[in-house]
Parts: sequence; C-alpha cells; structure tokens
Amino acid sequence: MSTVDSATLLFDGPWQHRFVAANGGRFHAAVAGPDDRDAPLVVLLHGVPQLWWAWRHQIPALADAGYRVAALDVRGSGGSDKPPQGYDVPTLAYDVAGVIRSLGSRGAVVVGQGTGGEIAWAMGALQPDVTTAVAALAAPHPLDLRAHPHNAYRARAARLLAYLQLPSAPERAMVEGSLVDRMLDEWGGNAWCDEGARRTYHDAARIPFAAHSQLQQLRWLVRSQPRMDGRRYVAGLEEATPRPALQIHGGLDGLRSAARAPLSSATAARVASTYRYELLPDAGHFPAEQDPARVTALLLDWLATVAPVPA
Repeated sequence: MSTVDSATLLFDGPWQHRFVAANGGRFHAAVAGPDDRDAPLVVLLHGVPQLWWAWRHQIPALADAGYRVAALDVRGSGGSDKPPQGYDVPTLAYDVAGVIRSLGSRGAVVVGQGTGGEIAWAMGALQPDVTTAVAALAAPHPLDLRAHPHNAYRARAARLLAYLQLPSAPERAMVEGSLVDRMLDEWGGNAWCDEGARRTYHDAARIPFAAHSQLQQLRWLVRSQPRMDGRRYVAGLEEATPRPALQIHGGLDGLRSAARAPLSSATAARVASTYRYELLPDAGHFPAEQDPARVTALLLDWLATVAPVPA
C-alpha cells in the first residue's frame, strides 16, 4: 500500500497551519483566533489513531469566542516529527510545554482526548508553569488507572492492547489492515459515523513512521507500569500542582468504562483546584467528534470560568 504525504492532511479551513520548534523537534499545529498574545491560549491534543483533525469542530468555535487555539499534531503524528524515541508521557508533555512557549504564550489551557487526555493530566504535574487548566476527554486520570490496573480497561479493549504489544504485526495491521477501524469502532462504542474522518485516519496511519510512533505511545502506557520510568512518572503525578480540571467521558466508551472514569476523591484532592465531570451518554472514546456540539458547549462554558477572554 502506498504511503501518504503528511502535507495532504493539512486541510483548509478557518485556521492556519504553522510549524514550530520545540524540544529539539518540529511540530505542526492548526492555529486560529486573535493575533493577540494576551488572548488565552487553548492547546488541543488528539489521541490515537487521530491527528489535529480530531478538533475540526471545536477550533472555529473556540476562536470565534476570542481564544487563541492550537490543535497540535502530537509527536509521531500528522505533520509533526516522528523520531525513533520519546513516546513516553513525560517527553510528550515537555513537547507541549515547548510548543506553548514557541507560540509566544506564558501558559495555556490544555485539552486532550484519549492518549492526549493522559498528556493533559500530566501537564498539571510535570509542566505546571505553563498549564493554566486541564480538560481531559475519554481519559481517566493515570493515578486512578494505575491504582487499579486490572479494572483500567474493558475486557475487549485489554485484549486489543495486549496485541498491540507485539512487534511489527500491529504496525502492518494499522497501515494495511483493519486496526484503525477496530480502534474507531470498538473504542468508539460502535458510535462512529463520520466516514470521511475514518478515511483521514487511515491516511494518517500511512504517513511514514506514523503507525509505529502512535503505537509506541500505547505501548509505553502499558509497559512502563512495572518499570522505573513508570514509577518516576507516577511519583511526578503525585506532586501535581492543582489546576482547574474538566473531565468529559462517553457512556459508550469501549476502551475505559464510564463507571470508573471520574476522579477518585484522593486524586481530585491532589490534582484539581476545581473539578467538573460531564458524562455524554451517546458518545464513545472520541466525544469531540461523536458529540461535537455538546463538547464545544461544555468547553466554552468551562473556559469562561477558568480562562475568561479579556473584555
């Protein structure tokens, strides 16, 4: 199967495509909103198997409300660099902090979905100086997940994650087979309906080195748990600087059950200065696309309290 040039996925819209230097790499972001560094910056982080396009519904709405918006291609995805290493969450959080600074901002509200949500949670602990507030979609807090590892994932999802630990075969399945479909359909709770976006994510997996890079994110989340780097990560999370936090979870999420999604009281006390939880009954693991109007409304309502646009 032929490869895809990442430039073909820089779709036109009410945004501009920018490339910025951060943490020794080059990162792509779709940016929108006022050209005013005093306007609050909102950084949007996609999950696997997506790219910046996951936030196409939210970018213009947030920009129209007066926010500077940057929908980032996370390391290893889309138009951003795809080095052979650095897919651990601490490095990915350091990337985001560098992008925030490269965009000329002292801080940002960080919003993430899926694996991007795990990065968002980590920002408050590992990069608090540039993190104003955190919103996590389809992403229970990693402290809660690691406290109860046997209940972290639904049974079917756990089997797929186990398969993803194998060498080479998952990469082939992502590029040439049905792995992207399995992620969208199984994790999406069979609520995925945007076939155009499905084709986009298939194309994104065919960008050279993208499939391996995205899978390395998922592998690190599993493999690091018993290792020293995983223990250091947890220790860092436990020292979080509390930030305002919004959590949104889909009732049909096929990766992580909504029943175990909200912050535990102990974790909330550690990481959240204020905390709001919203359940979207008809959304799965990709709520920004599966229930875009509701996600946009929730973000705007929350942002008005934690990062109001100057009058």
